[in-house]
Amino acid sequence: MAKLYVDSDKYGDQAHSPTVEAFHSAIKDLVRRRLDESGVDWNSFVFDKSYDLITAADFEEIERKLLDAGHRYDFSAVISVNERPEAYKPAEGILGDDPDWTMEHPDAPSGDADAEGRALCGVGDNVMRVSENTVGTAHYVRSSSQVMRYLGDGVPPGTIAIIDDSGGTLTAPILERFAGIICMGGTVRSHLGILSREYGIPCFMNAKITGIREGERLEMETAAAAKTAEAYQKGEEMTANIWKLVQEAP
Repeated sequence: MAKLYVDSDKYGDQAHSPTVEAFHSAIKDLVRRRLDESGVDWNSFVFDKSYDLITAADFEEIERKLLDAGHRYDFSAVISVNERPEAYKPAEGILGDDPDWTMEHPDAPSGDADAEGRALCGVGDNVMRVSENTVGTAHYVRSSSQVMRYLGDGVPPGTIAIIDDSGGTLTAPILERFAGIICMGGTVRSHLGILSREYGIPCFMNAKITGIREGERLEMETAAAAKTAEAYQKGEEMTANIWKLVQEAP
């Protein structure tokens, strides 16, 4: 059996979850078997034989076996749960239109209102620094049908869109109409971060929020420094604050 080496210093040797570990182990086993069956060296396998010997059907079979064994994916976007509920962990309370529903991150900071009437309710990685903080109204954008409604009826003025998909595909058609964006995933280099920077729209990525209800007024600390690539590489926290405006200044 051919050996498959992994640079643990580069990629790490600890999977984020049992599902990730199971998926990686199954793929490594597949590659080992196909490499051994091919009878060629590693370079020839990777750049030639693997295109024929490893197919989409192989990956579909791996996923089927993992799902049959009870594994379920963590979702990064609600649209994934809508389209493939059998493959993702349940998203109780997220798929409905309950106006009192809030996104609760266990590591989100919170606090009482300060002298300016602002109550801390989250943090995020600032994509780009602007001269002033961004103030607007929170609207959760969680489905393609909601995006279609906004396309037809218009995005409410001053919308700070709270979304969970760091890819940016869901909100791309209406992105430029937002006053600000708070995204639960990704980094400042994610697709959504790049798009928001190109459009000049204040955006926080990798946000951790708590207690924000639909229609509440928010202030994003977009005057804070933007998070750098070096900070990510060193694992340094460089977050900007998100406040609920309990009482706005006159």
